[in-house]
Amino acid sequence: MANADNAPLDSLDAGVEDLGGAARLSAEQYQQKMQRRKEVQDRRVAERDCAKGLVIVHTGNGKGKTTAALGMVLRSLGHGYRVAIVQFIKGAWEPAEKEALSKWSEQLEFHAMGEGFTWETQDRDRDTAKAKEAWEKALEYIVNPAFKLVLLDEINVALKLGYLQVEEILAGLDGKPEETHVILTGRGAPPALIDRADLVTEMTLVKHPFREQGIKAQPGIEF
Repeated sequence: MANADNAPLDSLDAGVEDLGGAARLSAEQYQQKMQRRKEVQDRRVAERDCAKGLVIVHTGNGKGKTTAALGMVLRSLGHGYRVAIVQFIKGAWEPAEKEALSKWSEQLEFHAMGEGFTWETQDRDRDTAKAKEAWEKALEYIVNPAFKLVLLDEINVALKLGYLQVEEILAGLDGKPEETHVILTGRGAPPALIDRADLVTEMTLVKHPFREQGIKAQPGIEF
């Protein structure tokens, strides 16, 4: 096996996997495997020591896009950073998240600016106007270096429905400060936004209680 100081990362990975599954290893073999794993991770960290503000996209048909983004919001708040959340579609729900996060009012700006799902409003012109209003508010935070993280909740849906144009959103993202993170959630993220993003996660729908069992949205799970 190549010396750990000179081996490429791929071969280090292969060496780790060659030791077999952890459940089949003796205590000594397990320790060796974990040591090799540590070598790989330490070298990766050493070679990737840069940091920058990320453009993050959560999309796909599965649940959890907003929930995952709110986890990042909580982390940022825990670090003492200032955070802004702008909701583009779900605003009419007045979600429980807004109540819970109100305890962080000195660090957090929360704007629920949509009027609910599009099949409820049934007014395309009004939906478009509300989406544009929400984007203008979001842009205030995106370009403000005082805010470390900006969450644009369900903006991808507004893009998919044509309420906003992706070119305008990309231009706004280009104006963000170097260290600012922006998260854009919602199904149907356009290819141009995915290409621009630094981190993209697609939530895959496998089972859903509404579809399979007729279970409606419940507090604490959906809102």
